[in-house]
Amino acid sequence: MQYPRPLGRLIGELSKLPGIGTKTAQRLAFHILSLTDREAENLADAIQEAKHTMRYCSVCGNLTDQDPCAVCSDQTRDRTTICVVETPQDVMAMERVREYKGLYHVLNGVISPMEGIGPEDINLRQLILRLQQHPEVTEVILATNPNIEGEATAMYIARLLKPSGIKVTRLAHGLPVGGDLEYADEVTLLKAMEGRTAL
Repeated sequence: MQYPRPLGRLIGELSKLPGIGTKTAQRLAFHILSLTDREAENLADAIQEAKHTMRYCSVCGNLTDQDPCAVCSDQTRDRTTICVVETPQDVMAMERVREYKGLYHVLNGVISPMEGIGPEDINLRQLILRLQQHPEVTEVILATNPNIEGEATAMYIARLLKPSGIKVTRLAHGLPVGGDLEYADEVTLLKAMEGRTAL
């Protein structure tokens, strides 16, 4: 079926969003058209405001509307520990746990030779400069994703930081809480076995 041009354009733009296929884009487009004018304007204004006011923190690389970001500005945070993550979404995930009280460093990507992304293409240089300028940092926690790119990035950073004497740790990997052994793949079981702890 041929949609009227404005509706087809809206569906096309929505389908460019990650995780949004054509059918979901159609549902969203029809929902947007059912909004009141004020609701549609509020949605458009929120997109414009976020696009124009959000930027990367000059200290940690997280998305923020103020520079430095709220975490970097918070003097009550533990300044001896930096948790290195791939994306701003990872910071949000860590903050939801409410256990980690240190600082963050967002790489905004991972090393991926297959995609032509090297160490110079992610926010790694800023991490090294930050560690040189802040000798109070005693531990760097590598919290990249447990996939090929995340592991390669973690290993690269660990090798880079080893001569500095800073303690480099990695988030534990293994079986998720509530998971069944029979459904776990071999790599997950191996990581769980390697990361076992005493009770």
